[in-house]
Amino acid sequence: MAFSDDLLDAGAEIWAAQLDHPFVTELAAGDLDPVAFRRWLEQDYRYLFDYARTYAVAGAKARDESAMATLLGGADAVLSEELDLHRSFAAKYGVSEADLAETEKTPTCEAYTSFLVRTAHERPVPVAVAALFPCMQGYLDVAEHMAEIAEGDNRYTPFIETYTSEAFRAETAALRDLVDDRAAARPGYRDEMREAFLTSARLELAFWEMAYADEGWAA
Repeated sequence: MAFSDDLLDAGAEIWAAQLDHPFVTELAAGDLDPVAFRRWLEQDYRYLFDYARTYAVAGAKARDESAMATLLGGADAVLSEELDLHRSFAAKYGVSEADLAETEKTPTCEAYTSFLVRTAHERPVPVAVAALFPCMQGYLDVAEHMAEIAEGDNRYTPFIETYTSEAFRAETAALRDLVDDRAAARPGYRDEMREAFLTSARLELAFWEMAYADEGWAA
């Protein structure tokens, strides 16, 4: 079994909870409250800058060409493609780029981005790669599930199409291959990779809940 499969098995309950989350099921049906989607959009926009930063830091620490290409290419894809997608989504909701940039992170977004950036800076590349993996694989799996249960097109179809696109599949496969490669090359880090993967996976689930439940700071 590939190590990435081992990680996904370890996170199976978290994955199932993501697929069943009302944000996911209601988005697929097209009846998700637009306010909840806007909240996700604003927070994910802030998240993506740190996600790209995590890729870049890990890429700078990598010592072989293949890993550098995958990680630095991942950072570029987020900055040049995914953020543009979020800006285009936002325009449809009357949200400007300035509004996105000025959005305050929620506690969950702050916790997730801090974990990713700290892991990239403080831990070895294999651990950072494992921390990055749940976002890519999770969005692909969630979007595929949405595509399966959606009944025709709706206002959120572009979201589903983006995260089931061939480009996103290729980027996810490249990261998954890197997870397996690092685990094979540095088996001593497998336990720490698994822990980082599960932490990110739990934060992915919390991110859906944050957007759905209108999470905010207590004061």
